[in-house]
Amino acid sequence: MNSTSPLLQVEDIHVIYDQVILGTRGVSLTVPEGQVVALLGANGAGKSSTLKAISGLIGAEGGQVVQGRIVYAGHAVDQVDAADLVERGLVQVLEGRHCFPHLDVEENLRVGAFVRRPSRGALQDGLERIYRYFPRLLERRRSPAGYLSGGEQQMLALGRALIAAPRLVLLDEPSMGLAPRIVAEIFEIIRRLNREEGVSFLLAEQNAAMALRYADQAHVLENGQVVTAGPARELADREDIRSFYLGVGAEGRRSFRAVRHYHGRRREA
Repeated sequence: MNSTSPLLQVEDIHVIYDQVILGTRGVSLTVPEGQVVALLGANGAGKSSTLKAISGLIGAEGGQVVQGRIVYAGHAVDQVDAADLVERGLVQVLEGRHCFPHLDVEENLRVGAFVRRPSRGALQDGLERIYRYFPRLLERRRSPAGYLSGGEQQMLALGRALIAAPRLVLLDEPSMGLAPRIVAEIFEIIRRLNREEGVSFLLAEQNAAMALRYADQAHVLENGQVVTAGPARELADREDIRSFYLGVGAEGRRSFRAVRHYHGRRREA
């Protein structure tokens, strides 16, 4: 279901917090319809700021987009309320899961569905769809979310977003704090949702090896700027990316620009 038409176009956005702190400095990226796009970068690189600027949640943290343009499904959405964006099919899963701990699994999922105001039958169909992708949630459907494991909470947060039937899901650090086996399981579900239902994903991730394995395209952020971008497979094969993000090579942990310059000089030598 892949298409070359852009579902999301981010053009040179600058984000500031509290009118002082710079979050991003001219980030531009594209998410084609039906693709998985990764945002790579270390902590503080600007990944979360970029996602929240797109989803409209940046204002809740005292931030604002002061320059640039965000176009979703052919319409500028820079000033659109976050709840309106969810109704249009753009949903963000925040870093840290943010489930309602005292509600059980199914109640959490129902909360995600209500933005679409589904009929009783449509709601039941939506729940069954989520349980097909996340059978663990079916097993724990009456358990309070606060008693779930970290991996189960991440599945619940993703399921709560998906029950709203989005076209584009923004995922912030889905692997954070999870065991490798659970991370692999979650990324496999993301791949299935993308291939079987055409859901597009823009995911911010520090686990570059996993992200590049499942993404179609990737952008590398550093200090609030995109420093390189391209097809995920090509980036995974690049020596500078492997050295800096995948732990291959003898260089110390310098900036990505320094590592890229180093490898460029080696090729010229």
